[in-house]
Amino acid sequence: MKNRFLHVNVLLTALFFNLLSCTTLIKSDQKSPNILIAIADDQSYPHTGIYGFAETQTPGFDFVAQNGVLFHNAFVAAPQCSPSRAAILTGKNIWELEEAGTHASNFPNKFKVFTEVLEQQGYFTGYTGKPWGPGNWKISGRKQNPVGKEYNRHLLETPPTSGIRTNNYVKNFKDFYSQKGEGSPFVFWYGAHEPHRVYEYQSGIKAGKNIQAVQLPEFLPDTEVVRNDVLDYILEIEHFDNHLQQMIQFLEEKGELDNTFIVVTADNGMPFPYAKANVQEFGTHVPLAIYLPNGIKGKVVEDPVGLIDLAPTLMELVGSPRAMTSTGKSLMPVLTQEQHPPHRQYVLTGRERHTHARPDNLGYPARAIRTKEYLYVHHFEPERWPQGDPVPSTPENDQRSKAKGFKSLYPGYHDVDPSPSKDIVMTMEESPYFEWAFAKRPQDQLYNVQEDPYCTKNIALLPEYKEVLSQLKQQLLNDLKTQGDPRVSGNPVFDSYPRYSTMRNFKGFNDRGQYNPAFAQ
Repeated sequence: MKNRFLHVNVLLTALFFNLLSCTTLIKSDQKSPNILIAIADDQSYPHTGIYGFAETQTPGFDFVAQNGVLFHNAFVAAPQCSPSRAAILTGKNIWELEEAGTHASNFPNKFKVFTEVLEQQGYFTGYTGKPWGPGNWKISGRKQNPVGKEYNRHLLETPPTSGIRTNNYVKNFKDFYSQKGEGSPFVFWYGAHEPHRVYEYQSGIKAGKNIQAVQLPEFLPDTEVVRNDVLDYILEIEHFDNHLQQMIQFLEEKGELDNTFIVVTADNGMPFPYAKANVQEFGTHVPLAIYLPNGIKGKVVEDPVGLIDLAPTLMELVGSPRAMTSTGKSLMPVLTQEQHPPHRQYVLTGRERHTHARPDNLGYPARAIRTKEYLYVHHFEPERWPQGDPVPSTPENDQRSKAKGFKSLYPGYHDVDPSPSKDIVMTMEESPYFEWAFAKRPQDQLYNVQEDPYCTKNIALLPEYKEVLSQLKQQLLNDLKTQGDPRVSGNPVFDSYPRYSTMRNFKGFNDRGQYNPAFAQ
């Protein structure tokens, strides 16, 4: 794509925006900015071209980063789809969102989302692909999915691989655009289903990618199968990016690019063992690039930021900073000032239930605090298996599941998506790879992410880190208490919330869509 912004004088732009009030980005005679939010499904940092990840070509993401702001330390609120998306929409952490803070439950309509606020202000809203979900938004009395009206009727005639969804995201965006009123601003949620599993095995190699060049995280074994699996994942990232690039080109053709605020990110990390559904780095650390029309261009930011910061940023963008209450912090100073004040010292993340992976439909409650240098993780129930209970394949187990119409319990560890990489790690029970992915964890974990970006060395028990551990733990628990996290007070209410997605035949409570009365408070 031709880059029309490379010759803009960055210094003059920064000086101009420093003269503006950060709370009144839109003057009365200015046209309201459009908003395009592009969210990949299951993509970790640093898996884009501009971050330097081998074999990955992402010209759409790179364009936004080069002509806007590129973030190196952006974190989701949860390493799972629906709670992460709820946190983005509300600007709140998952422990503030009741049922919406766990996976595949419901989204209470008392929680205001930025799309509703924008719609009330005259914005035309819609989405293609994956919106907020999985979960049941209707049961809470909402009129539509929290991200807006659905535009998914256009399909690809021939998807690039058997693992890629048939959604024609670009054509659906054009359909959406054609239906908005002349001159009306829009907010569009492009939620790709990629690179969520499943993948067509060896599709990456078939597309010409180099299996030797791909970079593997240290927590995955270096085998041909795993390398292929990562290449297939990269190919699906490129599919997401290709549609983003076409949307940007369409906006330029329509003369809308100069007035469109663009966010590109992901809802959680890569669907591999010790990544997605974990509050360690590759579960919560995601790509982020933001383009603000007439804003700073080519800026790189190292400050920790949370995706809960997007909601207050959008409210400030449209001149309504007090239209919704959030825990997030506006990124406008970062986007409009060459030298901005420190944004955050740390971000908080957490998780509850992911899939139905344990008896009684119990989750795995964990909270974490991430600074530039350290990641501290606190497990509230360390006696539970972090990725679901191990379940051997026995005639009794298999027959019990089949008789009741449930998915098979075997092989267990169901919070890790089925994949070739999971199959490999499952065979390596005496290896550190198996330990990182599946073994029970101590209550406290501490990682020096500058020296250990893959979180393979827990330094929580080392005496030289005793003070760091104590400070981070205290800060985390204090913030959780201030924000009303039920877990801090010993309230197990998260384990009572219903799950509307697939249930398995674990012992105890397994009623789909029902509250578990044993944990309700």
